[in-house]
Amino acid sequence: MTANFSASTPADTAPADTAPADTVSLAVRSLHAIANGNRADFDALFHPAAVDRENPVQPPASRVSGPDGCYATALWLRAAFADLRYDIHHVVADGSLVVVDSTMNGRHVAPIAFYAEDASIDTVFPPTGKTFTQTQTHWFRIEDGQIIEHWANRDDLGTSRQLGWVPPTPAYLLKMAAAKRRARRGSLARSEP
Repeated sequence: MTANFSASTPADTAPADTAPADTVSLAVRSLHAIANGNRADFDALFHPAAVDRENPVQPPASRVSGPDGCYATALWLRAAFADLRYDIHHVVADGSLVVVDSTMNGRHVAPIAFYAEDASIDTVFPPTGKTFTQTQTHWFRIEDGQIIEHWANRDDLGTSRQLGWVPPTPAYLLKMAAAKRRARRGSLARSEP
């Protein structure tokens, strides 16, 4: 891991609880927790009011603030992608802001559903068994020694090509339609009393 620290903000102007080394460690640990952390790890890493700006396409459980939503996101990713891991390439910290340049790696082993704004199931990609590497840049804002805000830039198109999601073959389109029907039925069954 290479850590680069911005010199644009003098150390004495950064909040006492967000020293650059601490914020860098916190951001990097959060990515590794997404891949393999337990629930307690998320409580330690994410502020109770933490907001994940990436969750509009994620399951409803991921759309809540704090550690609960972040942990739900991790479980959603882990359910679809085996061997999930993050390679950290560069980290830059400037006061309470940390940016991590990383690559997410995994293998698509189970269906993954993406959701519409109203939390209905939009698209489901059935497993392909293929591996992928996805370049990502994660942005974190730190407050009170925990992550309070997260947003990211990801190469979703490149990942979709590696996994065979685009361009989809006619056979894969049929598999997608069947997977979406199954996911919707499962979602309806869980919502009934």
